[in-house]
Amino acid sequence: MDGAGRTARDTVNDLQSRMNADIIGQERVVERIVVALLANGNVLLEGLPGLAKTRAIKSLSANLESEFSRIQFTPDLLPSDVTGGEILRANGQFEFRKGPVFGNLILADEINRAPPKVQSALLEAMEERHVTVAGKRYDLPPLFMVLATQNPIEQEGTYPLPEAQMDRFLMHVRIDYPSDADEVKVMRLVRSETAAANVRPPETAASIPQQVIFDARAEIDRVTTKGVVEAYMVGLVAATRRPAEYGEHLKNWIAVGASPRGTLALDKCSRTYAWLQGRDYVTPEDVQAVAHDCLRHRISLGYEAGAAGVSADAVLDEVVKQVAVAA
Repeated sequence: MDGAGRTARDTVNDLQSRMNADIIGQERVVERIVVALLANGNVLLEGLPGLAKTRAIKSLSANLESEFSRIQFTPDLLPSDVTGGEILRANGQFEFRKGPVFGNLILADEINRAPPKVQSALLEAMEERHVTVAGKRYDLPPLFMVLATQNPIEQEGTYPLPEAQMDRFLMHVRIDYPSDADEVKVMRLVRSETAAANVRPPETAASIPQQVIFDARAEIDRVTTKGVVEAYMVGLVAATRRPAEYGEHLKNWIAVGASPRGTLALDKCSRTYAWLQGRDYVTPEDVQAVAHDCLRHRISLGYEAGAAGVSADAVLDEVVKQVAVAA
């Protein structure tokens, strides 16, 4: 609790409110970004152009005390453009110059436009929170998060993310069009921002300290999960690995099930989600609330699912329907 009597949860709720004021009609996306931040994970945002993916990330950076780095992924990008590299000084000594990955919030914009060698340069950073250059290890900041974006419809000039890298994203969040009413609000917001910027520089509220995030994480670590809920998480993941046990549809739809990282993601995100709801224990409904974002990128669909036009979300809908919570 800070000097004003505000708890970490109060301040995190304030962060969400600020972001929702910047990004109209995407409350679920904002909530998922905050969940990933508190769970100390990375997030992949997928959506059509113009749906505020980059704006959401910039809003998080603007409202949180942090160093923001943007990496524009292009086909000619090199791994050293991400991690940094050694340069030869005038005195004949090599010196390591840090790349943009050495920030707090890393926007990997259009990550699927860079070749696999560059994409893999992020693997160590995302998983181990350090990079190794010329045999030397360099630690990343304690507050570190990769927020990657990709466009789901443009395939020319792109390199699909390998399963190993997809698995390192705690959540895969899909962004949809806003409602008509929200789009009117978006239009008015942008109009007012443009008018204000032409008159005076925009005023910004004080940034939320990083320590609030660390305090929140400590509280989330104390959120309890009963055995029956743990068994439910494992059951959901097991259903993606042994789909034949849960019906003919799932057997034909799922080719490869979720890895153990899927179970760990469900555990982290459901505890974080429960904490955001003001509880210190996890319910099955908390698990269901985050299941699709934690698992949609961790399952591979079979030929029959593709032929029938069945999406990963539809498959997970069936998994949630089939797996019961033990009494």
